[in-house]
Amino acid sequence: MINLKNKKPRTPIVAARKLIGKNIIMSFSENKTANLWKSFMPHRDEIKDKISPDFYSAQVYPPGFFEDFNPKKEFGKIAAVAVSEYKSVPEGMKTFELPGGLYAVFEYKGKASEASDTFEYIYYEWFPKSKYDLDNRPHFEILGNKYKNEDPESEEEIWIPIRRK
Repeated sequence: MINLKNKKPRTPIVAARKLIGKNIIMSFSENKTANLWKSFMPHRDEIKDKISPDFYSAQVYPPGFFEDFNPKKEFGKIAAVAVSEYKSVPEGMKTFELPGGLYAVFEYKGKASEASDTFEYIYYEWFPKSKYDLDNRPHFEILGNKYKNEDPESEEEIWIPIRRK
């Protein structure tokens, strides 16, 4: 089931963002997302200079990751918050720069565990019909105050890097 508020995304051009958080290497077949967030959340308040209360869940895919999709291919996953500067980085955390650029932003509503149909729609239905190609920059979700993980009323933004065809 595709759980998008609108199947047509907004397409902002955004500036780079500074993040501080934790990362892990994983694959879709060996999903370690829950472990990453369990490691990050107890220490989130140690991060200074936050610019918002939102959380970022980012994925850094190697070039060609989606061209010959294999659920065992590894990629980087990041749990983080946006900061104004990297002046104070808590022990065990790292800095990450989300490059700026053009993004397709989809508003997802539903359980996090039921998002796979929505991602299939984005990559296999929306992209082929759009005037955009997938760009090789990190993908991310913004988990704001309406995010409630496994609640059917949970909301988040899915940010996909794009470039004009």
